[in-house]
Amino acid sequence: MDNKAQQVQGSVLVRAEQASLVQDGATSLITLLADAGATGGALTANRATLEKGSPGAPAHFHTKASEMFFVLDGAMRFLVGEEVVTLGEGDFLTVPPNVPHAFAPAPGRAADMLVVFTPGMERFDYYRLLERVYRGEATVQDIRDSSEKYDNHYFTSDVWQQALAER
Repeated sequence: MDNKAQQVQGSVLVRAEQASLVQDGATSLITLLADAGATGGALTANRATLEKGSPGAPAHFHTKASEMFFVLDGAMRFLVGEEVVTLGEGDFLTVPPNVPHAFAPAPGRAADMLVVFTPGMERFDYYRLLERVYRGEATVQDIRDSSEKYDNHYFTSDVWQQALAER
């Protein structure tokens, strides 16, 4: 099982102190909660902690999974299709497959959020790849080469670039 997850009566339990942490940038931390292997493919879940000024995730889409975001603290800006929306503490967003999206903390804010993919697919190694790129142990080309494997398809969004420039 991934990430020291425990099976409890057919359920998945991950204690906070046992969750693996991945630093994918100077201002971003990902807490790995449950990958598809631990949930029987039902979902993949992580916690994203983004400091002020974090670039967040660039414009991308997934072809096989919906991605859900629940803002635990702070405020986040999201690209959804061609629209930029701001979510605050307690707000929830679901992005279905093939819908372009991106996210970053709102200007001058930090944020903490729960991120869930359903159905799940093994994504923890993707987050570990991001950390290796941040550490200089892998390249951006490695991320590009993994797009099919991890169902993460990046593209350029003028709308998102304009929103980021307004910070």
